[in-house]
Amino acid sequence: MVLSRGPRANLREPKGAVMPNPEPYPVLRWAQRLQAIAQSGLHYDPPLFDRERYEQVQALAAEMAAFDSSLSASEVAAHYAAQDGHATPKVDVRGVVFRDERILLVQETLLDAGRWTLPGGWADIGSSPAENTVREVYEESGYRVRVTKLLACYDRQRHAHPPHLFHSYKLFFLCELESDARIPDPHNHETGEAGWFAANALPELSIGRVTPAQIARFFEHLRWPDLPTDFD
Repeated sequence: MVLSRGPRANLREPKGAVMPNPEPYPVLRWAQRLQAIAQSGLHYDPPLFDRERYEQVQALAAEMAAFDSSLSASEVAAHYAAQDGHATPKVDVRGVVFRDERILLVQETLLDAGRWTLPGGWADIGSSPAENTVREVYEESGYRVRVTKLLACYDRQRHAHPPHLFHSYKLFFLCELESDARIPDPHNHETGEAGWFAANALPELSIGRVTPAQIARFFEHLRWPDLPTDFD
């Protein structure tokens, strides 16, 4: 599901909804905060009148998020209604794999018109961040890896990604190849080709997933492995 602002944007984002750069559009951030307040309030079984107020706040947040976008308020409200429990940021994990000073990227054929990204996606319940990363790298690239270091924990909204309907954190893990053999996952339908790219020869990136500045930073981690983990 994609959010865009009519003729002013045609942005793509995996498994969720997107809007343009957050700075000119603070309404989305306000909507995120109001939605989180409403979702958390409803979770704690409030009295009837408080419940009604939380539901009104959630409806208002949906209208704000849908403002001048490709989704209606009712469609945004359906996304919100699917959320449960105390509201927390979502977690996206990505594997950073190097070979011969080149970085592994995969092609997003299903959700972003063939643009390239680090393998990864939303973390699944029941697995650790490292386990999620190892699985995502294999499913999307066909390479078996092991995680060796957390390179970065970023607040998605503080980087040059197109804004998302929900607030999320992005975890980037350095991984080592267990084998040079690539055995594509037969169940993978989200990504196409996998390739190795030098820092000065990157393809067009899927900016909703990873930015050029982030890739450049990870090459710095490759050159200076004692660098500490980056975080916001």
